[in-house]
Amino acid sequence: MDRYVTGAMIRELREKKQLTQAELAEKLYVSDKTVSKWENAKGYPDITLLEPIAKVFGISVAELVCGRAVSNINVSANMMRSKFYVCPVCGNAIHSMGEAVINCHGVLLTPAQAEDTDEEHQIFIEGVEDEYYVRIEHDMTKRHYISFVAALSPDRIQMVKLYPEGNAEARFKMNGVKQIFFYCNKDGLFSINVHKAIDGKPTAYDDAAERRALEQAAKAVLG
Repeated sequence: MDRYVTGAMIRELREKKQLTQAELAEKLYVSDKTVSKWENAKGYPDITLLEPIAKVFGISVAELVCGRAVSNINVSANMMRSKFYVCPVCGNAIHSMGEAVINCHGVLLTPAQAEDTDEEHQIFIEGVEDEYYVRIEHDMTKRHYISFVAALSPDRIQMVKLYPEGNAEARFKMNGVKQIFFYCNKDGLFSINVHKAIDGKPTAYDDAAERRALEQAAKAVLG
């Protein structure tokens, strides 16, 4: 517990609530000296106080324990703000539409940071009627593989789980898809923006350099 419930966190939350140490102490039925000890890293709240402390500050126990408050900015959440969390223990993939505090197998997960696709993680997108056929040029061995592919639209997510020794491919309804993500179990999360004028065509651009040139041309036209 002493790794997570820090005095700095308690002080920050107390000041946001505009409470004095004495006022916080009164609400928790402890002395103001006790609160002072917490905030000066000379002691830590007993585990039985975690729920009352969280209740006073209007946050969850999980937020308190992880050491950061999550702002309620998800009321009008947009799928394009999606975050992906992957457990390093079991490989579980979790999606959220915004800020979240997520634990799996006792590990506090941080959102994966997406990188642009590269020569070792090339993705090819082809329009097939009302679908995008997505293929990733990547090994699919038991040790090195793509674990999922996801297509994001402003109002929805389509997600396909992939398995070792299978094919690194998926199909998604076009439905306003703006971005595609995929996760490599060794190298992490990658993403690419979908350009309808390029990706809606019935042939994929198997040359990554050619695709990038087309993307630059599309961006120049759109300004």
